[in-house]
Formats: sequence, structure tokens, C-alpha cells
Amino acid sequence: FFRSEPHFRAKADRQMGSKARIARKAAEILPHEGNVFVDSGTTCLEVGRLLIERPDLRVFTNSIPLLAHATQAQATLTAIGGEARKVSLALTGALAQTWLSHLRFDSAVVGASGLDLATGAYTTEINEAAIKAEVLRRSTVRVLVVDAEKWSRPAAVHFAPWSAFTAIVTNHQLPREARLKLAAESVKFCLV
Repeated sequence: FFRSEPHFRAKADRQMGSKARIARKAAEILPHEGNVFVDSGTTCLEVGRLLIERPDLRVFTNSIPLLAHATQAQATLTAIGGEARKVSLALTGALAQTWLSHLRFDSAVVGASGLDLATGAYTTEINEAAIKAEVLRRSTVRVLVVDAEKWSRPAAVHFAPWSAFTAIVTNHQLPREARLKLAAESVKFCLV
């Protein structure tokens, strides 16, 4: 059975040390200038908080909690618009997708609700899956940030195969066969 999606606030306090380490590692491989998209989600929020300190970045996001940091941001912070989801505090829907059709990103940081070693990344909601998939199509460097509790626990909606990502930053050591599969797909595996 697929588990239901917990509210953003319920997830925010879980695994904080792991999320901070994942965020620092992801920030190391992301640019200091250009356009970057930061997805909604608690781990992505931690990455976004580091990226908005870079004055030569333009950070696009659908994360309402990241937008709340706009007054402290040195980067230019831009909302993609859309309908606010109360559970995930993400902007989604047709308006967000329409805006994405006008944009391209040097880099994107995307989260997932669950992962399957055979098929890739999953989320719990169709509109969020559509945003994630569109962002990945429009980005040159595509970084998945995810903590160990998501591995081998796919959610309801598949949004990307492993080949859609340039790098995966996680705190979960994968078995050798999984690392070989990622390497065959040219995905860099970054363990923190």
C-alpha cells in the first residue's frame, strides 16, 4: 500500500541533520550564477536556503516556505505561480505549468516522496509530478536530493526515471548493483 502524504510541517523536523548534510553537498555541485529551480519539499528547502545566499543566482521555486525567505535572499527569488497545496506548501497546477513553458534552467534541485531502484523517482500527487517532470525537461543539470527513508518505498505517481537526473545526493548507501545501474545511466551518486 502507498502511504499518505504527511503535512510539510510534520516532515520538516524529521532527519534535520541528514537533510542539512544533503543540502550542503548539493549546494557544492550547484552553480553560483545563472538560473536554478528549487523544488518544494523539506530537503529542497534546505538546499534553497543555501542557494539564496548567492547574489548572482536567480532562484525559481514553487516552495512557499522558501519564498518566505525572500527578504533575506541575496539571490533573485522568483515564484512560478500556481495553486497553493496545503499539504506540501507547493505551488502547482495549470498556471505553474504554463509559466514553466517559458523558462529554462541551468540547474534544478528536485525532491521525491519515494524511490524505486528499478524505475526511479515518485511523488504522491499528480500536479506535483507534472511540475517536477517539466522542470527536469527544462534543466541542464538535474539534482535529486533525498534522505534514506525514501529508498525502496515508491509513492503513487512516477515522475522520472533515473536517467532524468545528473546527480543524486543522499545519505543512503546503495548496493553495488544499484550504483552500477546509476553509473550506466551517467548519474553521479553523491553519498553524505
